[in-house]
Amino acid sequence: MALVVAQEVPTSSIMAVPHGPAGVGEARHRMRKELRTSGVPDSVIDDAVLILSELLSNAYRHGRPLSRENGGRDREGAGGIRAAWRVDERGRLTVEVTDGGGPTRPFPATPSVTARGGRGLNIINALSQDWGVRDAVGEVTVWAALSARAGFATRVDPAPVLAFTDLDELA
Repeated sequence: MALVVAQEVPTSSIMAVPHGPAGVGEARHRMRKELRTSGVPDSVIDDAVLILSELLSNAYRHGRPLSRENGGRDREGAGGIRAAWRVDERGRLTVEVTDGGGPTRPFPATPSVTARGGRGLNIINALSQDWGVRDAVGEVTVWAALSARAGFATRVDPAPVLAFTDLDELA
């Protein structure tokens, strides 16, 4: 006889994050707490938190804050970034970060061995099963999806991906 335990997983969580490095830690902490409370395995949470960190770092480094019309205000009323994560009924965890867009759109690149940055989306590509970019009026969303269940292999694809994060800035 198998024992099946239902997990209460929030369908979604959305938070405003300041446009800058200060909000990354708070967002990571909140995601970790909510996913752990929901019964998501620690190994999955670790991957999701790293993905969130990379996406937020890219957003504040390369994107503009969201406009007021797009919900781009943090607690202090300053322009911000929107972070969201959700687990669907199939056990797929999707992490999204939305900013006000930038002067360029992401493009595939491969950083040199000596480059200081450009590896963030390589990390996201390795940890997620899928990721992509959605454009809307006044905003750009970069998302990544992975299984919310431990033991499911993630894709490791050496294909070039977007390159615009300096890992040294995450500390």
